Amino acid sequence: MSTVKWYEEALALQDQLVSWRRDFHRYPELGFQEHRTAGIVAAHLERLGMEVQTGVAETGVVGILQGREEGPTVMLRFDMDALPIEEENDVPYRSEYPGVMHACGHDGHVAIGLGVATLLARHRDQFPGQVKFIFQPAEEGLGGARRMVEAGVLDNPRPQMAFGLHLWNPLPVGQVAVQSGPFMAAAGRFEVEITGRGGHGAQPHLTVDATVVAAHVVIALQTIVSRNVDPLHPLVVSIGEMHTGSAFNVIPGQAVLRGTLRAFDTGVMQTAQARLRALAEGVAQAFGARADVLTEVIAPPVVNDPSATAIVREAARTVLSDRQVVTIEPPMVSEDVSEFLSRVPGCFFFVGARNEARGIVYGHHHPRFDIDEDALPIGVAILAQAAVKALTQLQDQNTK
Repeated sequence: MSTVKWYEEALALQDQLVSWRRDFHRYPELGFQEHRTAGIVAAHLERLGMEVQTGVAETGVVGILQGREEGPTVMLRFDMDALPIEEENDVPYRSEYPGVMHACGHDGHVAIGLGVATLLARHRDQFPGQVKFIFQPAEEGLGGARRMVEAGVLDNPRPQMAFGLHLWNPLPVGQVAVQSGPFMAAAGRFEVEITGRGGHGAQPHLTVDATVVAAHVVIALQTIVSRNVDPLHPLVVSIGEMHTGSAFNVIPGQAVLRGTLRAFDTGVMQTAQARLRALAEGVAQAFGARADVLTEVIAPPVVNDPSATAIVREAARTVLSDRQVVTIEPPMVSEDVSEFLSRVPGCFFFVGARNEARGIVYGHHHPRFDIDEDALPIGVAILAQAAVKALTQLQDQNTK
């Protein structure tokens, strides 16, 4: 059994963790453009003596850390991409790239990944098998995880268990949310293109007004949640874009709606997609217009395996305390780590990063988002300890 004091060693890395995180924050990179970030990651993993593969799914990095003997494989996943947001924080590590910002904590995730790699490489005699580090590009709706799966990251060797984390500002620093079962929602996107007949604003009777059709479609889609789905099964239908018209005195002949669907249940998602199509097409037809509908699921739900969750919960209670390990209402936001966890049993958990006393209160994807960096060694210690525990447990099961 490992006698390593993981949290003490992670705390000793704090200055390095902060340095890494602030460097990534100053130089954020959008999905599939994480060349600088990936280069830093690959160089560090190579220095630790890992077998490293770069350019996976364009900019992804995979590192294999061999333990003391042959055995099972555990995967640790970290996402690297930033968002197209103009940062409003007045901090020394503010983004140097206009219109690009780490507004979701992925800079911290990469720093945590490098910290975990550092500790596990230092103590590779403490575990059998190998740890597979996945540094993933393009989590923010671009399908980076799916691309990595298609590139074969779950093969050679195939992991028997997987872990990941997200710095989470709804939770205060010092708390960790760990629970089995559905943890984050599936995400879908949709587009509805409405084609009517444009004309002069003073002659509406000669047109099929795409704006009016679009407005009725927007209202009709709200009935999917209220009238087509069991109230006990959560579903979100949100329209984020509506584009129609280009002049005050012209009735447009085309309109485009774009939005997102969120659900924990695959059947609910399929129902929402089918009803969305039927309603949009039916409403448009009633007005003499046509609706062309596209829908796709961009990430399945995140569902945590009970055995993997028990390992993370034990590690979190060791690093922190029982009262600091909490359960929450699963949020309707999504995370494409689900592409891995739908294929490999695992656990994804939240590490609190909010600190009201320091003004770190803004939510994810906000231009003033920031994290309390005291969360970084917490994440490092929990993941390192969970990986070692999982490998030891899997090895024992294999030898029985």
